Amino acid sequence: MDIVIRGAEIADGTGSPRYAAEVGVKDGRIASIGERLDGARTVDAGGLVLAPGFIDMHAHSELAVLADHDHLAKLGQGCTLEVLGQDGLSYAPVDETTAPQMWEAIAAWNGRLDVDYDWRTVGEYLDRLDRGIPTNAAYLVPHGTVRMLAMGWEDREPTPAELQVMKAHVAQGMEEGALGLSAGLSYAPGMYAETRELVELCKVVAGYGGYFGPHQRSYGAGAMEGYAEMIEICRASSCALHLAHATLNYGVNEGRAAELLKLVDEGLDEGIPISLDTYPYLPGMTMLAALLPSWSVAGGYGALKERLADTGTRDRILHELDAEGTDGANGVPVDWSKIEIAGTGDPGLRDLVGRRVSEAAGTQQPSAFFLDLIVRDEFATACLMHVGNEENVRAIMRHGVHTGSTDGVLAGEKIHPRAWGSFARYLGHYTRELGLMSVEECVAHLSGRPAAVLGLRDRGLVKEGFAADLVLFDPATVDARATFEQPRQQAAGVPYVLVNGQIAIAEGKRTEALAGRSVRGGGPKA
Repeated sequence: MDIVIRGAEIADGTGSPRYAAEVGVKDGRIASIGERLDGARTVDAGGLVLAPGFIDMHAHSELAVLADHDHLAKLGQGCTLEVLGQDGLSYAPVDETTAPQMWEAIAAWNGRLDVDYDWRTVGEYLDRLDRGIPTNAAYLVPHGTVRMLAMGWEDREPTPAELQVMKAHVAQGMEEGALGLSAGLSYAPGMYAETRELVELCKVVAGYGGYFGPHQRSYGAGAMEGYAEMIEICRASSCALHLAHATLNYGVNEGRAAELLKLVDEGLDEGIPISLDTYPYLPGMTMLAALLPSWSVAGGYGALKERLADTGTRDRILHELDAEGTDGANGVPVDWSKIEIAGTGDPGLRDLVGRRVSEAAGTQQPSAFFLDLIVRDEFATACLMHVGNEENVRAIMRHGVHTGSTDGVLAGEKIHPRAWGSFARYLGHYTRELGLMSVEECVAHLSGRPAAVLGLRDRGLVKEGFAADLVLFDPATVDARATFEQPRQQAAGVPYVLVNGQIAIAEGKRTEALAGRSVRGGGPKA
């Protein structure tokens, strides 16, 4: 054996009770589980739990895995696989026109890191990952990015020819290894898609055994209607459904988790494969410009700037933000006292970070200040939205199809602590302190269950023959140390992490290993 892990109790990812055994790793795989194994290196794991590496079902690390060798945000809390290409917006597939547009469109999520953007297709991006990254990574074809390729930022239905172009790009992405299709239905240009467009694209995904992972149209006033639409899309297309960051935010949804879970259960009873993920925090985080009404960004940010120069149009936007609630702001009038500036692209605006928009605006109308700020910052401003509900968070995370995620934005000065702390917070706060689930059950939520959703046949369990993606944690001390004041703090109680059989974290410290690779789908269903 290359490595023998001795003295741990194994939580194998199925939810079954822990048991004591030694685990031998050889050539990147779990070679043996038994007693008195011999290996070139022994890890003394007395008092620790050995679990499959955790799977982040909703990650925004497309550039970070290429630019940040240590990547302690994820490795430090036991994450060994991230699902990228989320919310309908990512860096492939693109062409020479849309590549620079994408680079700027999601700068608030991913920053502008020193990465040579030299790929164009999904396959080329996955090949780039295969040169060596900190964690493993899977990819979803992003609907908004595909729509840009076919028809730009236009607010209309696609022509039959344009829809065929989109279907071809989705098929190519799936052929090249994507595991499904994501959508960002409160972000331009994906928000302009009608249900039937998404059904047609999901039919393509279903032909490859993939799944649909939507950021739906609303998590506020229209949340239930949004969830119902996503279930209908997958009913009509025979595609599996994974509800991204399945939250119920804002006062209008307080205590309504049971309604969402009833929709999920009814879909499951019909035979629709449904799963969901959440992060274990109340606030959300996104790009500040996401609060705009969809019609205002039709044609792209350049077109928005032209609209803002017209006083009547600007006043209309202000009224929708403050009085009606835009589709971008989940149909709820924006409470600027709950919107916190979390990061800026322009260093000259950094003094605004950590301030609520209502405070930063001073004597100016907060919504007017917001419009001026996003334009000045070239739409790279990120925000925290303090709109969550603890009762809903707890109810949803206990459901039988729930999986864990971070939704971790890693760029910006004051990022959400979920990027560095979600998995440790599940194990520490919600499992050990509150007792909402057992250690074994929590591990299954974070490993075996998401691996099944992704269709992975050799990851997510501590089982002979499976990839040696493993985490050792101390159930008595594991916890998130990241806070809103100091979000970049490595999790406590996670001394060892292995990725494809190589030790990436040893005694809590990062090694030189870059053993992560792309995790790809297997092509069309037979």
